[in-house]
Amino acid sequence: MRAAVLHEIGQDKLEVLDDVEAVGFGPGRVRIRVRATGLCHSDLSAMSGVFPQPGPFVPGHEGAGEILDVGDGVTHVKPGDRVLVCWLPACGICPACKRGQSHLCLAGFMNAGVPNFKRPAGDVFGFAGTGTFAEEVVVDAKSAVPIPDDVPFDVAALIGCGVTTGLGAAVNTADVKAGSSVAVIGCGGVGISAIQGARLKGAAQIVAVDPVEARREAALRFGATEAVAPDALDDAKQRVTAGEGFDYVFEVVGKSATARTAYETTRRGGTLCVVGAGALDDFFQVNMFELFFDEKRILPSMYGGGDVLTSYERAIALWRAGRIDLEGLITHRVPLAGINDALDQMRSGEALRTCIEL
Repeated sequence: MRAAVLHEIGQDKLEVLDDVEAVGFGPGRVRIRVRATGLCHSDLSAMSGVFPQPGPFVPGHEGAGEILDVGDGVTHVKPGDRVLVCWLPACGICPACKRGQSHLCLAGFMNAGVPNFKRPAGDVFGFAGTGTFAEEVVVDAKSAVPIPDDVPFDVAALIGCGVTTGLGAAVNTADVKAGSSVAVIGCGGVGISAIQGARLKGAAQIVAVDPVEARREAALRFGATEAVAPDALDDAKQRVTAGEGFDYVFEVVGKSATARTAYETTRRGGTLCVVGAGALDDFFQVNMFELFFDEKRILPSMYGGGDVLTSYERAIALWRAGRIDLEGLITHRVPLAGINDALDQMRSGEALRTCIEL
C-alpha cells in the first residue's frame, strides 16, 4: 500500500512510498482502511524532534475509515463499520481510568515504540502508535471508535484529536464562565476549537492571537470577537479588560515564551490553560512570589481534559445541532511545502481523503 514516510527525524519533507505494509494484526487488533486524516501540529513536532519519536515513521494520528478485519476477541466492531482512530485509548483498569481520568491513561503509549509498518528496507513506526498518513493501519481495537453513519470521515478525523483537545480545554479543563473575557494564543485547528468552546460556554469577549493573518481571519469566522497579531496583544488587553488581564487565556502553541506571555496576560485570580504540547527541554518559569501573590490558576489540558469517548459524543451532538462548525475546519488549510504535497499525492489515488487541521 501507499504511505507518507519521514525517513529521518529533522527532515521537513515526506516521501510517498508504495511498498509499505501495515503489520501487527492479531488478537485484540483491527485493520482499518483510512478514508480521511488530519494534520495536527503534534505531527510536525514529532517530525522536527520536539516530541520523542523513533524513525522512520508514518505521521498522522487523526484518522477515520472503515474496518477491514478484526482479530480474535474483538466484538465491538466488525468489518465494514465506520470508525475514528483514537490515538490514546484507555485501558479502563489503571488508577487513572478508575479515577475517571481516562485521558491520562498511559496504556496507549505502550504501542508507540512498536513498529506499525514495514518495508523491504526495514521497520517503520507510526506516530503515536497509529500513523494515519497511510491507506491502511493496524491498531489496538480500543483505538477504533464507531461513528454514526451521518458523520463524514473528514469530520470524524478532526474529532479524533484537534477538536476534542481544543473544545475540551474550554469546556472541561478551564470551564469558561458565561460573560467572561478570553484570549486564545495560537489559532490553528486546536486553537480554533478552543475558541468555539469558549463561545459555547458564553464568553463575552474572545480575542484570538496569531501571527498569521489567514488564521486571524479564520478565528473571526469561528467565534472570536476580535483577532490580533502577537504585538497587538497588550493593546487588546488594555482595551478589553482595562489592563487587568483576561479571565481565561489559552496557550495553544506549546512554547515557554508564549506560555509566559499568556501568564502575564491573565488577570490576578484568572486561569491560564496550557493546551500546546512542547519540548522536554523548554522550561516555563514563574517566581514564587508571583505564584503566591497573583493566585493565577495554571491548568494544563491533556487531550481535552476529560473522558475522550464522552468528548467524541459531545462533539458529534454539538455538530449535529449546528453549535460548532467542523466542516469549516477542513478548509482551514495552511500551505506546508513537502507535507501538503505528499498528502495531495496520497489523495490523488482516491483511497484517502485528507483534511488539513493545522
